[in-house]
Amino acid sequence: MKLDGFEVSKIIKNNLRTEVEILKGQGKRVPCLAVVLVGTDAASQTYVNSKVKQCERVGFESQAYLLPEDTSLETLLSLISDLNQDDRVDGILVQLPLPKHLDEDIVINALSPDKDVDGLHPENVGLLALDQARFIPCTPKGIMTLLNEYNIDLSGKRALVIGRSRLVGKPVASLLMKENATVTIAHSKTTNLESLIAENDIIVVAIGKAQFIEASMIHGNHVLIDVGIHRIDGKIVGDVQPEAYEKAAYATPVPKGVGPMTIASLLENTMVAYKLKGE
Repeated sequence: MKLDGFEVSKIIKNNLRTEVEILKGQGKRVPCLAVVLVGTDAASQTYVNSKVKQCERVGFESQAYLLPEDTSLETLLSLISDLNQDDRVDGILVQLPLPKHLDEDIVINALSPDKDVDGLHPENVGLLALDQARFIPCTPKGIMTLLNEYNIDLSGKRALVIGRSRLVGKPVASLLMKENATVTIAHSKTTNLESLIAENDIIVVAIGKAQFIEASMIHGNHVLIDVGIHRIDGKIVGDVQPEAYEKAAYATPVPKGVGPMTIASLLENTMVAYKLKGE
């Protein structure tokens, strides 16, 4: 069965749109997301444009800051400081990856934890680890929402997370453990990956390599979550060979699987940040 992130994301956005209309009816300002992009990476530009467009669709305000590739760390930190102090801005997202001359840790640490809607600031990472999350990182949050929407019981299940990034792999492992799954984290250096896949029930693939997981590795008992997104010969593909989607019991397609849920979760986190202000 297809886990249709496109359809579930529409429900989330409709609910947010209703909330915004209520705020407007009360004469209140609406949530505002600031998105910062450094450089001209085509994929990142596409993501930023999509986030701005989706903000508009639910009635949020948005601010997009498109900075040149050679932007200095000092300039970027100055912008972040201004956004931290701007009461009209509820959430700040710095599009990753950054150009290599910019230290991502320094940039992330400069964000106000109350506006870090990506959930990457060390304070928010710590709160997530303690099951006290302020902001759940957007892609893991979207994955968990999708699993819940399809009533997939995780308790007692064995889950394999392939990929250990701070954006997806590590936080989704924490969230799966919170739901009482037994979690293993694998990566590109893991040996006997095929046998590990066979032993697990939930397979989350976030390794960042196009069609890295072969269809032959996936079986009919698997819940398959493909986080990857790549463009090959004009087609969008994931980290898993697309033939695997039909083999699994449940699977997120690429596109229209995890991607729409990530943006919907970003909008949800922006609303959370807005409400934290208690206006």
